[in-house]
Amino acid sequence: MPIKVGILGFAHGHVNAYCAQWRSRQELGIEVVAGWDHDADRLRISSEALGVRPFDSIPELLAEVDAVVITSETSFHAELVEQAAAAGKAIILQKPISLTLPEADRIVTAIDAASVPFTMAWQMRVDPQNIQIKDLIAGGSLGKVLMVRRRHGLGVHLWNNFAQTWHNDPVYNRDIWADDAAHAIDFIYWLLGEPETVTAEVETLLDPAIPNDNGIAIFRYPGGPLAEVVCSFTCAAHENTTEVICERGTIIQNFGDVPSCNVPRPDGAVGLKWYDVETKLWTESSIPSPKAHGERIAALAEPLAEFLHGRRPAIATAEDGRTTLRIVLATYLSSREGRRVNFADF
Repeated sequence: MPIKVGILGFAHGHVNAYCAQWRSRQELGIEVVAGWDHDADRLRISSEALGVRPFDSIPELLAEVDAVVITSETSFHAELVEQAAAAGKAIILQKPISLTLPEADRIVTAIDAASVPFTMAWQMRVDPQNIQIKDLIAGGSLGKVLMVRRRHGLGVHLWNNFAQTWHNDPVYNRDIWADDAAHAIDFIYWLLGEPETVTAEVETLLDPAIPNDNGIAIFRYPGGPLAEVVCSFTCAAHENTTEVICERGTIIQNFGDVPSCNVPRPDGAVGLKWYDVETKLWTESSIPSPKAHGERIAALAEPLAEFLHGRRPAIATAEDGRTTLRIVLATYLSSREGRRVNFADF
């Protein structure tokens, strides 16, 4: 039997990619049947586009579904999770978990109290190349990890209308750094765990109406590695995405985000490779890079379906989402106060 799913909020565009996959791939066993949004126009447009029944009432929607995907504006996350959890529904939550730690605590408490299945929708954690990077590190063949760098970006701050979107409205969201640098920050947390200290510079460099468009964060781990997240949301094109420096080799990934995936690349360009100092050879991954970043987003639909069917664990728990938010908020504190932040004390 297909799992009946309702969408709570259509603000985050990634939900359209999940729904398209679930609709076209019947073998995934997901039937999107209902939608709700506080914005009546968006509800009407999205419901018609997806062919689902629109609901004005959240309780009425919850009575008709087995699970929900929450892709509303971030400020609604805690309230919607609480309602869905109290109704006993499985929950998929779009990133970031919330705007504040108290809101994240509400989400963790609601999930624990109701004991419902819950996962964050972190695409980088299920990307096949990223999983291979994690496996290479865990396998130990390249020795101790000394430094990790993840570059991530978008060109949204170059768009003429981006300042008018909900992403820049403090009623609904914090800013693009919290919203999207969180991807790369969660990637580092997924690879390496909680850092000891956080140091960051986050700046508004292009348009004063759209804050925090470029930033660099450094995470220190006792005895190593050092990890760096570099994010630009004024980036039109790029290539390199991930670098992992080890004592016996190096891992390089290219074409892992929008600016690097959606521009022309050389024919036969390798997405992931690693160098071993013992063999003095580069090994090329057999996992191809997607032709466009939208393929990476759409690929999340299958593991989310597997989660809803109980065939795989959560991609990331509510506690994971809270920890990633803590790290993100620590970068703001570091940048604002010009100091290294001890993560254990934050």
